[in-house]
Amino acid sequence: MLARLLLIALLALPAPALAWGEYGHKTIASIAETNISPKAKARMNALFAAEKLIATPDCPLRNIGDASVWADCVRRDDVRWGYTGPWHYINMDICKPFDIKSNCANGNCVGAQVTRNETLLADKSLPAHIRLEALAWLVHTMGDMHQPMHGGDRGDLGGNRVSAAYGIVEGRMNLHRLWDTPIAERAITQGEAMARRYSAAERSPYLTGSVEDWALESWSIARETAYPLAQDGPACGPAIKPGERAQHDDADIDTMIPIVRQQVLRAGLRLADALERALG
Repeated sequence: MLARLLLIALLALPAPALAWGEYGHKTIASIAETNISPKAKARMNALFAAEKLIATPDCPLRNIGDASVWADCVRRDDVRWGYTGPWHYINMDICKPFDIKSNCANGNCVGAQVTRNETLLADKSLPAHIRLEALAWLVHTMGDMHQPMHGGDRGDLGGNRVSAAYGIVEGRMNLHRLWDTPIAERAITQGEAMARRYSAAERSPYLTGSVEDWALESWSIARETAYPLAQDGPACGPAIKPGERAQHDDADIDTMIPIVRQQVLRAGLRLADALERALG
């Protein structure tokens, strides 16, 4: 009972919308780190020696775990990093045709930043601190783009404007945060440990497609699962009204868990593949 009350109290606290939350992002980073070659890992770790040149003492950048959440940490500095906000998502209306190009002006969306930062990381002519910053962005945005509420939207900032409940837990939660944190943490900890070495045969099915294809996956999950569950009806049916709350019962949660596990695994293995290309 005490544990449940503490959980309710924690979830009632206001919090920024961070894709997957810290635990989800660090799990994705751990999957990637466990599935890259020793050469790529050594080259990656060598870049962390340039941390001081990044000059973000309140947001450490000492290892891949730090890198996975660094981009969310620096967002607190609006003067220096405020312009990077759109790099974390691409809000595409689930009730309109999928269209990544119209929703990514001048590369200001998560998918474009995955591509951009892999390219920068791979460029050995650049100074180490520039490549380290690219590494941090790549690790983080690869995670972000696999969070369905960072791809699908109904004019509600990816569910940030939709109040939601996680079972009996309500508090100040919204639909975006529901997918970020409680569902992600439950999914990752339920079942076999996700951060392990995967065989080539296990990895192969996840390493197909382009960044645009991966964005389509997230958008489709938002359209086919996230919004229908929240609205208890069709994706483009009546939306949750202001003052109402999307309720998620045990059956809804059971539906979400394997989807979240799959997205976290996709992100981790695709990140490993990107790091291998850039550093191996």
